[in-house]
Amino acid sequence: VFFFHSFSCRFIAKPCALGLKVQANGPQKAQPNAILEKVFTAITKHPDEKRLEGLSKQLDWDVRSIQRWFRQRRNQEKPSTLTKFCESMWRFTFYLYIFTYGVRFLKKTPWLWNTRQCWNGYPNQPLMPDLHYYYIVELSFYWSLMFSQFIDIKRKDFGIMFIHHIVTVILITFSYITNLTRVGTLTLCLHDAADIVLEAAKMANYCKCQKLSDLLFLTFAIVFIVSRLGIYPLWILNTTSFELYEALGNFPAWWVLNMLLAVLQVLHCFWSYLIVKAAYKAISKGKVTKDDRSDIETSSDEEETVPRSKTLHSPITSNGTGGANGTNGYLTSGTCSEEH
Repeated sequence: VFFFHSFSCRFIAKPCALGLKVQANGPQKAQPNAILEKVFTAITKHPDEKRLEGLSKQLDWDVRSIQRWFRQRRNQEKPSTLTKFCESMWRFTFYLYIFTYGVRFLKKTPWLWNTRQCWNGYPNQPLMPDLHYYYIVELSFYWSLMFSQFIDIKRKDFGIMFIHHIVTVILITFSYITNLTRVGTLTLCLHDAADIVLEAAKMANYCKCQKLSDLLFLTFAIVFIVSRLGIYPLWILNTTSFELYEALGNFPAWWVLNMLLAVLQVLHCFWSYLIVKAAYKAISKGKVTKDDRSDIETSSDEEETVPRSKTLHSPITSNGTGGANGTNGYLTSGTCSEEH
């Protein structure tokens, strides 16, 4: 998976992005400032009100300017639009491939049309080579997502996504070990459907095709809600909770399987709430706003809670800090006066 990821991003996604004129530049860089840089790297990337007031007095800047500097400095470490496009294209390619493979495999199986066949002859069900390949590729992909999450841009729902990846990896591994792979293939294929449209919407957004991005996002919202809140509980949870119990009775794996699947359903409900909220904004305003998993800091970061108690000052420091002691709006010597 890692090899395919690197190959796809470098030799396929990047040429496509350049052909579509996706911008390679990253977010706007913050102006050099030794004191703020020291606070940012050594103390905190999100200064509180007290620290902001102290920096404001020390630099003779207004609080809002310091907030803006920290916001730009945080965004400065984030990937460029080109990098994000390549990442989305790689995921789009994988989801499309694995979903197509899953559909082609499942349409030849009896348990796609009759979920009771998932438990027929259990646990003595042969592990077909196609099913084994399907599981290994999916497991490898989710392992890669779990580790890459720590080096990718940290999103607002980092904790929720981390829980999702852990539960998914455990669920795939557990179902493979206990030979509950038939219902596992149904679950994997169902979850991949919406992700294809989501990554396509992201790519359209990076290409500045706003109308196409809006349409794809609304399509994603419909597919996600129908598949995760409709088909998933009525199809997957129904067979694991009731049909499995009727066929084999109560046994330890039944409890573990349904507990993990229930955790996924709780996450589905949480994400559905965020998606519906974003879709409502899209319909009411005629444009899709940034979703709650955007990897660019949201507007709440721009409108900090600290009141604008100071007025704007000249870039050249005053109040006895001019000349040799101050240049271009920041002090050339001294350190932050507040304690950590």
